[in-house]
Order: sequence, then structure tokens, then C-alpha cells
Amino acid sequence: MVAGETSGDMLANRLLSGLRPALPDAHMHGIGGPRMAEHGFINDWPMEKLSVRGLFEVLAHYREISGIRKQLREQLLLERPDVFIGVDAPDFNLDLEIQLKRAGIPTMHYISPSIWAWRGGRIKKIAEAVSHMLVVFPFEEEIYRKAGIPVTYVGHPLAQVIPMETDMAAARDELGLDKNARVVTILPGSRMSELKYNTEAFIQTAKILCQRDPQLQIVVPMAGDKQRSYYIKLVVDAKLDDVPVLLIDGRSHTAIAAADAVLVASGTASLEVALFKKPMVIAYKMMEASWQILRHMGYQPWIGLPNILAREFLVPEFLQSAARPDAMADALWQQLSDEALQQRLKQRFVDMHHSLLRDTANVSAQAVLQLISAK
Repeated sequence: MVAGETSGDMLANRLLSGLRPALPDAHMHGIGGPRMAEHGFINDWPMEKLSVRGLFEVLAHYREISGIRKQLREQLLLERPDVFIGVDAPDFNLDLEIQLKRAGIPTMHYISPSIWAWRGGRIKKIAEAVSHMLVVFPFEEEIYRKAGIPVTYVGHPLAQVIPMETDMAAARDELGLDKNARVVTILPGSRMSELKYNTEAFIQTAKILCQRDPQLQIVVPMAGDKQRSYYIKLVVDAKLDDVPVLLIDGRSHTAIAAADAVLVASGTASLEVALFKKPMVIAYKMMEASWQILRHMGYQPWIGLPNILAREFLVPEFLQSAARPDAMADALWQQLSDEALQQRLKQRFVDMHHSLLRDTANVSAQAVLQLISAK
């Protein structure tokens, strides 16, 4: 298995929770994170080596990443595993899967690349690369069936992990927050590149909100020690260390559960916020050169997963130069102030949660076992 980042580690953890009981003695290894290790998964390389985003950022690390893939490919061609599972990270995994599949090794890819959003031509490469695709959104199944690619809709694992209803008061107690204050949680991203480009604008937004409501409490969870140290450096360099922020290690779900509204970097975290039924503003910034290329490549007007699933701008999105602190603060302020809007969003997110709810661990594990038995 290969998972390239924190969200992939979480997704793979769910699959392994169903697969490990069925294969208690199997040797499971490759590239993954601590959640996968909970099920006896062994890391051959640190997952952080692959956690790079943006066209030019990837180019800067291309030689190292390419070298890891070559070594892994040679190892697997000798080992001939019963199955290879690429978890997201399509730029790394699909090329590897093509070579393994050609050598007769069954390949599975867990989570479809967003071919419905951009680079739809990748469906041909996917057909060459994967023996079976696991998809997490219901509308994806038809896309793969039309292309003749074996597919299973497994639901989104987050829909099982996150309860339909959460206890805001208990979450605030855990974090030491005032039960009566308004709380905004800020999620600038788990990748270092996301922190680099999002942190300053996100914390400037928090500063504006705190000026409007001095009792407002801001929570910022960090994915790890490296992220925390880098975040602190960025905030100090931007002279924003006077903004009253509760910086916590991990516990992002607790931070979301405690919030009245969330400012979140686009990605899987935005879906987590939706499943917690919280109002949110989605924003994203990246290297300008990468943005100038990527902004012309989309097929639809939305980038946030909640909006893509809703097929409308259910929550505001602010990208690149539009991600101005004043604009983001205004959007969050409206969500904090408008109870009718809060209730409308909550009901839409409840419906979304039900649509994504499946027994993901067992459905995905059964698909893996069937692929292995069909060898």
C-alpha cells in the first residue's frame, strides 16, 4: 500500500480495520502513516516524503520522489504481492500501478482522482493502471462503469467516523473553551506548503473577527510538531502573534465540534467540517505560478467538496487573490450571525452525511479479498 499524506493515512486506516481481521497474518507494507501502523502496517519510507502539493513544489522534490517509486517498484516486482493498493496520491501511484499491473500483479486504487473536476482524460490511464477502483462518492460509480473499469462504491469513511450528531459542549470542555462564547476553528492545512500560503491570510481573518467580537475564541489545530513549529514561525514573521489563538496538537475533530463556524483550506478537511454540520468558509492559496496553470484546468465552478456534492455554492469559496482577510471575515461573520442560515446548512449537511454513509471498512475489505481470490 502507498498513502501519500495524512488524509490518505486516515482512509487506509479504515480499509485496514476491515481487512486485517480477515488477513491476520498478512505482511502489509509500503508507505503510510501512524493510523495505518495501528493495524500492523510497516513503513518502508516516511509518508512525509510524498506530502508535497503544487506543480512547482513537486518539481523541486521530483528526483527524490521518483527514486522512491523506482526502488519500491523493483522491490514489489521481486516480491510479487497478492495485491497493491494505491491510496489517493495519483501522480505517484498510477504510474506505479501501470507497471505492476503489466507484470500481472493485481492493483487497486482507493479514492478516484477528481476526473470529474479536471483532467478527465486520466480515465484512460486509470483503465491501464487499476484492476479495481474503490470510489467514495456516489456519482463516481457511473463514470467508471461507463469506462468499463471494475468499481465499488464504498461510501466515505469519514461518514462512519464522524457521528451524525456531536456534543459541542463536551468538545468545548475538553479544550477549555467558554461555552457561551462564539468559537471559530481555523484549519489552514496539514501540508507544509499549505501552511506556507494559507496561514497569514487565515490568521489576519481571525484578527478581524476578534476586533468585531473581543469575546470570540479562535482554535487552530496542528497536524504535528513540524507543522506547529512552522506555523509559529509564520505567525511571528507576519507580526500576528498577538492574535489570541488556542493552538492545539491534533484533535482537529474536537476543534471542529467545538466551533460555531470554520475557516478551512480546501480538501478533505472541508468534507469533515460538513459532516460535523458546521458553517464554513473554504479558502485556498498556493504558489502563483501553480495557480496560473491550475485555474484554467477545472471543469466546474466549485473546488470545495461540500459544494461539489451539493452541485452549488452552498458555502463561500475564496481562492488565491480572492482569499482576502476582509472578505473571509465578512463571510464568516454572516455565518456566525444568521441563525436561519446555520439551520439551512445543517440540514443540507445531514442529507449529505446520509448519502455518504456505508459500511466502508467491510465493503472495501471485501472488494480487496475478491480481487486477491480472482488471481
